[in-house]
Amino acid sequence: MRKIYLLLILAFIVSPNAAFAAAQTKQAKPESNAQRQASKSIPGVPALVLGVAWYPEHWEEARWETDLTLMQAAGINMVRVGEFAWSRMEPQDGQFDFGWLDRAIALAAKRGMKIVVGTPTAAPPAWLTQKYPETLATWEDGTRATHGNRGQYRITSAKYLELARRLAAEMAKRYGNNPDVIGWQIDNEYGPVSYDAESRQQFQSFLKSRYRTLAALNKAWSTDYWSQTYDNWEQIPIPVGYHNPGLMLEWKRFGSEMFRNYQHNQIEAIRAHADPRQFITHNFMGFYGGFDHYLVAQELNFASWDNYVGTGHLDPVRKGAAHDLTRGFKRKSFWVMETQPGSVNWADVNNMLDRGEVRRMAWEAIGHGADAVAYWQWRNALGGQEQYHGSLLGADGKPRPVYDEVAELGREFAKIADAIKGTSPAPQTAILYDYDSRWAIEFQKHNKDFDPNTHLQTYYRPLRQLTQDIDIVHPTAPLSHYKLVVAPALNVLPDSTEQQLVEYVKAGGHLVIGARTGMKDEHNALKPSLQPGKLLSNLLGGEVAEFFALEKNVPVSGALGSGEAKTWAEMLRTSAPDVEVLLKFGKSNGWLDGQPAVISRKLGSGRVTYVGGQFDESIMAGLSKWMVEDAGVKPALGPVPSGVEVCRRVSHDKELFILINHSPEAQKISLPAPMRELLKGSEPAALLTIPANDVVVLVPAGK
Repeated sequence: MRKIYLLLILAFIVSPNAAFAAAQTKQAKPESNAQRQASKSIPGVPALVLGVAWYPEHWEEARWETDLTLMQAAGINMVRVGEFAWSRMEPQDGQFDFGWLDRAIALAAKRGMKIVVGTPTAAPPAWLTQKYPETLATWEDGTRATHGNRGQYRITSAKYLELARRLAAEMAKRYGNNPDVIGWQIDNEYGPVSYDAESRQQFQSFLKSRYRTLAALNKAWSTDYWSQTYDNWEQIPIPVGYHNPGLMLEWKRFGSEMFRNYQHNQIEAIRAHADPRQFITHNFMGFYGGFDHYLVAQELNFASWDNYVGTGHLDPVRKGAAHDLTRGFKRKSFWVMETQPGSVNWADVNNMLDRGEVRRMAWEAIGHGADAVAYWQWRNALGGQEQYHGSLLGADGKPRPVYDEVAELGREFAKIADAIKGTSPAPQTAILYDYDSRWAIEFQKHNKDFDPNTHLQTYYRPLRQLTQDIDIVHPTAPLSHYKLVVAPALNVLPDSTEQQLVEYVKAGGHLVIGARTGMKDEHNALKPSLQPGKLLSNLLGGEVAEFFALEKNVPVSGALGSGEAKTWAEMLRTSAPDVEVLLKFGKSNGWLDGQPAVISRKLGSGRVTYVGGQFDESIMAGLSKWMVEDAGVKPALGPVPSGVEVCRRVSHDKELFILINHSPEAQKISLPAPMRELLKGSEPAALLTIPANDVVVLVPAGK
């Protein structure tokens, strides 16, 4: 059996870059509208889902009816069950008990609710870890995980894969044709990989499959440096701490492949027994960087994620970007499978969200393309590690104050279900994001304050306000339908991706390249050409002559305004007479003084622009305004006051706007045409006032 599962793992491992390239090629195929709306094609799934994580196993069955009655009264139409209940489903090795879950699902269905079943493999039972200690993970410091938490399993363990597959198959036999079960969630919030000896052996096999020969690997990683040259595959270590950049990147890729394999192991077991109408998803964690989400999401019907604030309050830009990132994993609508009902228990300060903030979070998710918002959790368990976490019901079984706010959402979702059905965002602007580049920079920041995700936000924040919708997609995604494409810190740039970007510009698109782009090849080795790469430099008519990790801010000014570069700056050099210098550095270290900071070149109906630094909000506001206008991107609703978030969802015959006022004052907006407001049912008007911290949903008059 161990050999069988090792072969299953190795089946996902092919020659260098071929696995990822093939996967992205599959992802890059244009999707029909039906594919983009996959979650809506599933029979019985409401147009808008309001859900909750329910743990019937925590309570006496006599309580279940009361819980479900309260859910129904709040407009909740979906419950997620089972994802931590392995010890109840399989109390002993090979002995299954689903009777209690049968009854819970039947009771929920009786109340008109749909059910998502979670496979409980994130939390193995005590009998399993005691009987099969080899299934426990080894952490980076060399210690072995112990029983009593979650995520302590080893994804490379053949025994764990066998047991997880067996359980998933038994669950699918039981619920795969249940008409009230609409879908499955695999596991829960995938986490770290294991650093054990067997995982190291599998990593070495992974490298052998990718590179074929040690000579190819040694060349790609420049192992002559510091006598790192390998003459035997078994010599290659798991990188712990700072190590060879090529080795470190491949370890991340290995982990991504192992999570894809771990997930596939359960998907295959479920699909063998489940009705095709049932979807399969996983709840990711936003910008979590442990693995390549594009790769892992490929086999899912749609992506989901868990939206938590932690300490503080809703940052609509940061959370909006996380929604757009998740939507970009599959380039289709997504679900918010968990979100906080007021507070959490794991932050430094577990403050309560303000009154109305839970509602605004939900509407922002819907505006960015979510078709479901589900709360974690329904009621606090009396014991366990998450006793203090926010919930809709308290330990006494009675509604907490936030229950009424969720019930308001239930009424509002019902009001607009028909209007929003079949719609999704359709941006004209895309930001390119990939995990190889993120990891490569995180391995070698060169400035401790340069963070790839923060750098992305410097673009996202002003562009989102100006354009009112943005896609965040992988660099290999189809780009031809975007008027503007921004590639901030695309550090790892394979030749094929560089060629695709060149073709985008030649076809008439406006490409904006950010700092640190084009430094590395697919092996995380420095390219012999200067940034942003040979092809892009020729297209741009310029290149990066030198880069600087900044000790202090540097003044920047020019046609687009004035401000400062912070953290990072790049001295640009032009090589073509038609290159425009849009911004220059001011007096600094002598090297940067008076040198180009932003250059641009128009090529037919296309344009390529290079932004040589991380700039402050003033510069980014002017730069974003210029690039949006030059690319011809126009917000569908026109300009709105600062603090008002506009979200647009469309289909072939529908258009709907969700406006969220995140400011503490009422805001007036002049609409481009009279529109109807759906939540309060007002008459069509072209002038709109949104109360402080409120939400409105608009459709064109007559629709």
